Order: sequence, then structure tokens, then C-alpha cells
Amino acid sequence: MHVSVHPVFATNLATKVSSNRFYRNVSRRRNGSSSVKCSVETTEADRSVKLKNGNDSLEICRVLNGMWQTSGGWGKIDRNDAVEAMLQYADSGLSTFDMADHYGPAEDLYGIFINRVRRERPPEYLEKIKGLTKWVPPPVKMTSSYVRQNIDISRKRMDVASLDMLQFHWWDYANDGYLDALKHLTDLKEEGKIKTVALTNFDTERLQKILENGIPVVSNQVQHSIVDMRPQQRMAQLCELTGVKLITYGTVMGGLLSEKFLDTNLTIPFAGPRLNTPSLQKYKRMVDAWGGWNLFQGLLRTMKSIATKHGVSIPTVAVRYVLNQQGVAGSMIGVRLGLAEHIQDANAIFSLVLDDEDVNSIQDVTKKGKNLLQVIGDCGDEYRRI
Repeated sequence: MHVSVHPVFATNLATKVSSNRFYRNVSRRRNGSSSVKCSVETTEADRSVKLKNGNDSLEICRVLNGMWQTSGGWGKIDRNDAVEAMLQYADSGLSTFDMADHYGPAEDLYGIFINRVRRERPPEYLEKIKGLTKWVPPPVKMTSSYVRQNIDISRKRMDVASLDMLQFHWWDYANDGYLDALKHLTDLKEEGKIKTVALTNFDTERLQKILENGIPVVSNQVQHSIVDMRPQQRMAQLCELTGVKLITYGTVMGGLLSEKFLDTNLTIPFAGPRLNTPSLQKYKRMVDAWGGWNLFQGLLRTMKSIATKHGVSIPTVAVRYVLNQQGVAGSMIGVRLGLAEHIQDANAIFSLVLDDEDVNSIQDVTKKGKNLLQVIGDCGDEYRRI
């Protein structure tokens, strides 16, 4: 099986970054580590970024529209309203959509949306639209025909000849079939059915192994927020060395990092906003692991002060902070299509500049929290611990 190899990996990556050497040299920084802007090719005043590996490249908007919210649990989605909302986001410049094979109707909605774009918008508009999807298979034998069949399903649902990006997830590291799957995905990329191959929720050790096997991944999508700074403790250094970029989700913690939860007390039943979505419930558990609700309130008050200073919202500050971190190419904001919108807040991210005072005030709070790398493990470990 032929697998194209980026020149940077033509030399022995294991020699350059052996596991022992890599982990010896990793700085065991806590959550309050200094903000470092990643070296990444940006255009349109920080609005877009080009992900690259060898001859593979894909330009995306640095603020991505996350479509997990179409899968149920956030309110009933009307198809027509959802597609109309996608057009509104794209018209405003928020032109990159992230979905998965298991996000309910997300891929189908994208297929309807992209056909509307083809009919109703000019060709140069269509070129800016990007649809990133994920494949999350069970850990069965990864044959070429099995991989091809599943990718063809996404291509058909999204109504595209070639997927802009296929982000691959794997549940069980004890089963190294993920390497077979990624080699088959790389073959499909060579055939033109996928433009770029990427990962989601892989840890640093496995990312290194994948790169050593010559898989030309361009990015790894991981959980990353002001509260969850795990990607900056190991993953970002490997990304800096290899050129792989991070796409982050959970960056506004399902909405917890917002004015809605400022000065609330969730310990008293019915006293505060309800945690009535899967994302709110998920990230409340992350808050509990990090330092609890009282410390989180201190963080929200600090972020509100920064937001007021700059004339923006708390979520805007939250995303900008993470976009400034090492290796981060883009950050996700979940969209409840047809039910709510945050276009203005999202677009404000691009012009927001956090100064040293802002960064230091945030880190004065976050350094009081626990090191989630020690509590949970590396990126993606929250999905694999029994």
C-alpha cells in the first residue's frame, strides 16, 4: 500500500522525537502557562488559516461552526430553518462547518446547504465554504473496502465528490487497527475522495506514532478551553515540531463560559440556569474536576471584566484566548441552527486583542485550578478511561 510521506517525516521522526526524549523535554506546565501565539499561516487579518502537510492544504475559518447540536438534546431542529441559518453564518464570513457521521442529520443538512450555495451564490463564494466531518467507527478490522464504504456514505450525505477534511477517531488504542484505517484513508485522499486527513481526540503518544508511520495528517481536534489547558502541556510541543495544527472544541464549555452563568449558584435547586443540554452537563463535570463552581465564578468575573473593557462578551474572550495558544489553528463554537445565533459575538473574535494585563488576570485565576492532565490524562483520555 502506497502512503505519501511529508518531507519532514522522511527522516526518522522516532530519532528526532523519541518518546523518551520527547517526554523528558516536555515542560510540566500547569494551567496558567504563558499564552504563546502559534506560528501558522493566516490570511484576511486572522480570519482564516491554511492547514498544510506536504502537498495537502486546506484553508478554513479560524472560528468554526460546530454541528454537534443538530444531533438532539439542544432542541428540535427544523431542516429548512437550519439550512437558512447555515447560509446566514456563511454570509457573515463564518464559512467552515464541522460535523460527524454520528451527529444526527448534520451531514445531510450540509448537503442541502451546499446545494443552496451552488445555486444561489457565486463560484468564488462556494470556494470559501468548507465542510469538515468525522468518522467514528467501531474498533473492528479496518479493511480497504470497509473504510471506503463508510467514506462514500459521508460523501453521498454531504453531496460532495471529495470531503474537504476527514477527521478520524479511534476508541481503543490496544487495537492498532487505527493505523490500517489511516493508511486506507490516505489512499482515498490520493484518489481524490478526501482532500485532507486529520484526527480527533488522539493523544500525543499516538499522534507521534501516526506521524512516524507516514500518515500526512494536518490537524488533531481536541478539547481545549481556558479551564482545560491540557493540549498546551504535551500536544502543542509535538505540533510545533511537526507542523500539525490543533482545532479545538469545548472552548466556551457548552455555554458555561458566558454571562448566563455569571453570579449563579448551581448548588441550590432551581436557583440558577438549568444544565439542560448534553454539552452543559459534560463541561460542568470538567469544572468540577478542575476546581469547582466557586473558582469557576471567579474566572467568570475576571473574564467579564475583560469583556467589558473591550466591549465584547465572555465567550468572545474565551475563544480569543484559546486561539492565541501554541499550535491552535481554529476553535469551534457550537451552533443551534434555527434556534439561536451568535454571529456578532463570533465575528468579534477576529478583532479582539488581549493584552498582557488581560492574560495575566486570567492566569491568576486558572493557576488556582487543578492540572487536568494529572486528573484526566492527555487529550482524548476522557473518552477512553473505564
